[in-house]
Parts: sequence; structure tokens; C-alpha cells
Amino acid sequence: MKTSPPLAALILGLLLAAGLMGSAWLVGDTLLKVKSMDRTVNVKGLAEKEVSANIAIWPIQFTEVDNDLKSLYRNVESKTAVVVAFLKSLGFQEQEITVSLPNIEDRQARGYVDPNVRYRYFAKSTVSVYTNNVEQVRLSRGKLTQLLEKGITISTDDYQSRVEYLFTGLNEIKPEMIQLATRNAREVAEKFARDSDSRLGKIKTASQGQFIISDRDSNTPYIKNVRVVSTLTYYLTD
Repeated sequence: MKTSPPLAALILGLLLAAGLMGSAWLVGDTLLKVKSMDRTVNVKGLAEKEVSANIAIWPIQFTEVDNDLKSLYRNVESKTAVVVAFLKSLGFQEQEITVSLPNIEDRQARGYVDPNVRYRYFAKSTVSVYTNNVEQVRLSRGKLTQLLEKGITISTDDYQSRVEYLFTGLNEIKPEMIQLATRNAREVAEKFARDSDSRLGKIKTASQGQFIISDRDSNTPYIKNVRVVSTLTYYLTD
């Protein structure tokens, strides 16, 4: 039995229309799903931790003046030896002590000589301690008067003479802090989802902020505050 051309055309048209309607429904359903997936919430999670410094850098600076350069060098070497012996008496090891070359200034080389300046040469020398015995440094600083009693002029107000405290154990606490920051961020996101009558979905994007190590306060520079902020974006679903 043969189908007439008008009937065949009608059947073909109905099939095409049904196919287009099905395609339109699939596209519409897909668009609705994509649109629902576009609903997101961006949150930040903070983690902070107090730690003790594990490295101390203690520079001891002293000055010397003289009109004779050779005499100046001898005096600097002699007083440097006194400072090193002082540090060893406090329990610091030789490998923890560094002696820097003295900085010598010839005041007459400036071209203008202040008549009130009695000495031509001025020297500044530094003996440094680099140690992980932070507590020993803290206890020892109060004993600098012993050097003053021996005629060694110690610089204490200079920025370069301040003790520097460092924390180098960041890698040991990183995993714990990242986990805490992520958990805090999720708690914020879950609250937002509840308040908006939604449910929290999967993570869309996540980025870890930079770890910042700072002094807890100006009076306790040997206690550090470690801080990190993580940023996460979650999908929201109905």
C-alpha cells in the first residue's frame, strides 16, 4: 500500500513538530537547571592563632671614638672581645654569635669640621646573637649594664639595636588553620542558606589568603599572632 504525497507530508510535519517540542522542553529544562546552579553565596572564613617566637636576633651595638685610626681599631677589637665573652658567660654558644665589621666614619672627610667635635674617627660595631633560645635572650637583656660598667657605650635607642623575634614554624600549623578557616566559612554560608530558605550545595570556588604573622602587641613582640582568611563560594539549591 502506497501513501499519498499529501499524507506523507502531513506525517513528516507532525514528526518534526513533535521533535521540536521535545527539544524545546529539554533545552528549557536545562536552562532552568543552569539558572538554579547560578545561585551562589560568597563567604570568608577567618582563623587566628597565638604562637611563641622560636628565633631571637639580638644585636648589641657599641660606639668608639678616637683621633688615631690604629688606636681606634685596637679599642674596637678589645671591646668586641669583651662583648663576646659577656655573651658566652650568659650561656650563648660560639656558633650563635656573629661579629660584624665595624663601620668607621672619618668626620674630616666631610669637608667641614665641626669645631665642637673632639674626635676625628667614629666607629660603630655590632655583635649579634642568633638563637632559638628566646627566653634566654629576654632574661639577658637586663644584664647589659655589666658592659656599661666596663666602659662600653651600648646603643639602645637605635632601631637597628632592637631585638627581633621570629616565628618559623608556619608549615606545622598551616593545615590546622586552613581547616579552621574553611569550617568557619561554611558555618557562615549555612546560616545564609537557612535565612534565605535555601540549602547549601557544593563548593564552586575556593581560595586561600596569605598568612600574616604579626606581634600580638608592642609590649610582647615575642608572642606572635598568625592570621589567615579563606574565601569560598558555595552553590545554593532549593
